[in-house]
Amino acid sequence: MDLELIGILLLMGTAGGYAAGLLGIGGGMVLVPFITMIFTARGFPPDLVVHMAIATSLATIMFTSLSSVRAHHLHGAVRWPVVRMLAPGILIGSWIGPWIGKQLNTSALALVFALFVAFSATQMLVNKKPQASRDLPKAPGMFAAGGIIGIVAGLVGAGGGFISVPFMSWCNVKIHNAVATSAALGFPIALAGTLSNVYFGLGEANLPQYSLGYIYLPALVVIAAASVTMAPLGARTAHNMPVAKLKRIFAVILYALAAYMLWKAFA
Repeated sequence: MDLELIGILLLMGTAGGYAAGLLGIGGGMVLVPFITMIFTARGFPPDLVVHMAIATSLATIMFTSLSSVRAHHLHGAVRWPVVRMLAPGILIGSWIGPWIGKQLNTSALALVFALFVAFSATQMLVNKKPQASRDLPKAPGMFAAGGIIGIVAGLVGAGGGFISVPFMSWCNVKIHNAVATSAALGFPIALAGTLSNVYFGLGEANLPQYSLGYIYLPALVVIAAASVTMAPLGARTAHNMPVAKLKRIFAVILYALAAYMLWKAFA
């Protein structure tokens, strides 16, 4: 990799890590479109470029989530019993998500990602909080909820925050606790999803050099180094200031990234 590419990847990791700590979203929705652009410009196989972008983004969340959750844990905000109840379903769902992605071609996968990001941006812009109308379900319901969160997160390479945070808020978990707990859930999502992307990608022909399954290792190393540094700063911001304005700005950015992936789907 040349210095220009390293600089771009460091910038991406910085933005993704800050977003992960601030909003508990894992950073994948920011990273995937930019990684797709870079891999396309580098001449990676067109039929694999989105799969590799999603897999590489998801792998970075393993490192980002550990850095982010430590900062949230120091504030006493992580609901660890909730993490333990959701984690089994998440591990299974996050393994299944990349398998579903493998069945889709590049255009279909880009379309799924674009629709998910557009939905997430709308949710962020409207900022409509679900009515806290019930308590967390029992173990079977938590297992099912974790499975759904894991499947979607594994499919689109995100940390699952745009599903897990509203779910927990709906179940009377305070928003700061929900964001912090979502950050903790990022690790099992990323771990299972990464192993799945390695397993299902090993048989692919024409993978670029230094790939491990669908994961492009040089990009993973550079992005993870930057994101780990910035995630605690984002987490501290989440506890020290109202983030409504930042969410609106971020939503506009997400719409632009969704538009690019939509163009990629039909290009």
